[in-house]
Amino acid sequence: MENCIFCKIARGEVSKDFLYNDDEIMAFKDINPVKPVHVLIVPKRHIPELIAVDDVLLLAKLLQVTQQLISKFEISDKGYRVIINGGGAQEIDHLHIHLMGPMGSRAAL
Repeated sequence: MENCIFCKIARGEVSKDFLYNDDEIMAFKDINPVKPVHVLIVPKRHIPELIAVDDVLLLAKLLQVTQQLISKFEISDKGYRVIINGGGAQEIDHLHIHLMGPMGSRAAL
């Protein structure tokens, strides 16, 4: 999509400091974080939302990258939340995963 901010980032039109980046997926910090760790994991291909995913391998890879970032930020024992919005609930109509933490009773970093 021409005006999609995530597509612009994927094309290199908007610069980002990537926490993860390969041919299919990119991950970077949310510009409006709600927790100390708030990362967006985004497919580079424009997919409007979860229901539109037709590539289960890509979906699996998104979750693998999410797992890697949980480990990288050492939040597995501090609580974390993984959110995928869809159906018009997302601000940007491009599939993305929010990884947020720490959460819960052991939330101290």
